[in-house]
Amino acid sequence: MNPELLKELVTMRMPYGKYKDWVLCDIPEHYLVWYHSKGFPAGKLGMLLATLYEIKLNGLEYLLQPLK
Repeated sequence: MNPELLKELVTMRMPYGKYKDWVLCDIPEHYLVWYHSKGFPAGKLGMLLATLYEIKLNGLEYLLQPLK
């Protein structure tokens, strides 16, 4: 896992939608599950959301705690 990705998950904010301006790591799991079924957006944001989905799905949120 790239540590830079983890840093971005705790600093980057969602640019649009229901959770606009939320830090990505704080987005609820149900929203990520919805995106997973719909398809993540293209580009870096989609990659970050997909990574966050996998982290939350596998119970690895503790990896983000020291970075917050």
